[in-house]
Amino acid sequence: MNKVIHRAETRGYANHGWLNSHHTFSFAGYHNPERMNFGVLRVLNDDRVDAGQGFGTHPHDNMEIISIPLEGDLEHKDSMGNVAVIKAGDVQVMSAGTGIYHSEYNKRNDKEVKFLQIWVFPNKKNVTPRYDQISIRDIEKDNEFYQVVSPNKDDNGAWINQDAWFSIGKFSKGNSEEYKIKKAGNGVYAFVLEGEVEIDGEKFSNRDGVGIWDTESINVKAGTDARILLMDVPMNM
Repeated sequence: MNKVIHRAETRGYANHGWLNSHHTFSFAGYHNPERMNFGVLRVLNDDRVDAGQGFGTHPHDNMEIISIPLEGDLEHKDSMGNVAVIKAGDVQVMSAGTGIYHSEYNKRNDKEVKFLQIWVFPNKKNVTPRYDQISIRDIEKDNEFYQVVSPNKDDNGAWINQDAWFSIGKFSKGNSEEYKIKKAGNGVYAFVLEGEVEIDGEKFSNRDGVGIWDTESINVKAGTDARILLMDVPMNM
């Protein structure tokens, strides 16, 4: 088993006034050669956007982009004609492929929006751009992991062009589960959304991250009531 630990306070940070963003991996003005990616997981940004503010129209290509709102309402518009609002309990996926333009704004004028923006290198380049949005409210479970992203169109959750599976777990204090990695050669990056957990006996708290590979499974135990995101991704590009 191999492991890399990224404590919350060691992440890159940018304060743009309207945007506060913590970067687990190198992004924009934050560059750390030791934190370029975890396998095909390229970006994990923990963003807070002020009321009524947002990201103007900008381009992407050849990247799988996953947005997971944690609080508030995020409005999305893109060059494919999609206009949507995503909120806590939703997961949004964009396959940028040959190229798209999009914008993201806080829909609310009275509170900030908090969301994770995650980029994953695709296993197919120059695909036709695609947008998908799902609600996970009907599939979420207590005290076990439930899948929210996968490579399979007919599986639970949204799908992306990569052999990657994302799962979320909401655990009450003292509960635990073994997570089995989905594919040989994959590793799993765990990101603590709330609370405190033990992963294979080591303690992690809010917004800590740990990447583990060369293993078939990990064990997660809640030290307090907790939520955690697991990103099961190929380690080789």
